Amino acid sequence: MSKTNRPPLSLRRLSKFMEGKEEKNIAVIVGTITDDKRIQEIPAMKVTALRFTETARARIVNAGGECLTFDQLALRAPLGENTILLRGPKNAREAVRHFGKAPGVPHSHTKPYDNSKMCTLEANFWVIRSFPDFRVRD
Repeated sequence: MSKTNRPPLSLRRLSKFMEGKEEKNIAVIVGTITDDKRIQEIPAMKVTALRFTETARARIVNAGGECLTFDQLALRAPLGENTILLRGPKNAREAVRHFGKAPGVPHSHTKPYDNSKMCTLEANFWVIRSFPDFRVRD
């Protein structure tokens, strides 16, 4: 699966989605679970993910929860009962800012790609303008 379809999910979002469902349900995330310093206490929950950051794994385990692999999940819930499939924000990537209406069009918030060649041409233009005696020779 492409990296675009494996967005990371923070502990804050995970605990928000799992609120009230921590005891019996297992959160399943096809991506990475990252730590979030903004949340002080994490509820005890069972989480399955492709990856955990070191601090995220430590905080989940210290709260009395479990960090499972997909192999362990397959043994525990072969039919996927009592599991909740979650995903991180897919459009939070920086690359998504370049998609949409063309940059410069009214009501467009699309970020333009940098045209380094154009920047070089503009710089050369100002160098030529600043030296009136400069002539391009054949």
